[in-house]
Amino acid sequence: MYVPKESQPKQGGGASGKVKDGKRKIVAQNKKARHDYAIIDTYEAGLVLTGTEVKSLRQGRASLTDGFVQIDGNEAWLHNAHIPEYSQGTWTNHTVRRKRKLLLHREEIDKLASKSEETGHTIVPLALYFKDGRAKAEIALARGKKEYDKRQTLREKQDRRESDRAIAAAKRKQRGE
Repeated sequence: MYVPKESQPKQGGGASGKVKDGKRKIVAQNKKARHDYAIIDTYEAGLVLTGTEVKSLRQGRASLTDGFVQIDGNEAWLHNAHIPEYSQGTWTNHTVRRKRKLLLHREEIDKLASKSEETGHTIVPLALYFKDGRAKAEIALARGKKEYDKRQTLREKQDRRESDRAIAAAKRKQRGE
């Protein structure tokens, strides 16, 4: 008997037959990076972690505030990302601020390496999250903002917020008539 492809069960969903969705469970974000840098391009990279690091991340404990990415040879490394020790870990616990390897395609590493060597460009981590049960890092090629750029961005954000409030107030007033 012929069964159309749409009605065939999808593979890889485990015993229940459910297909995992691509939703992200965000563990940590680097809001300071979005303020201090103009984001040029973003990449998703896998992380090489130890068991206690994964358990600590699953508890939602991490900080990317001082983190940065460096290309050494043909490998990308995440430096200064703070993943605290797992509370129930023993002597197998990890070092809190160790460098962690990022998993990227060769073309992406080459592109990041060439762009980051340009004056004023750097690679910063934007977020740590779980996607389909695997720890991922969102990294970005960025250019440092000047102080007046930061003020301009804040001014635009404030103007946008005020205009949204005015529009919402006008809509409420119109509904009330």
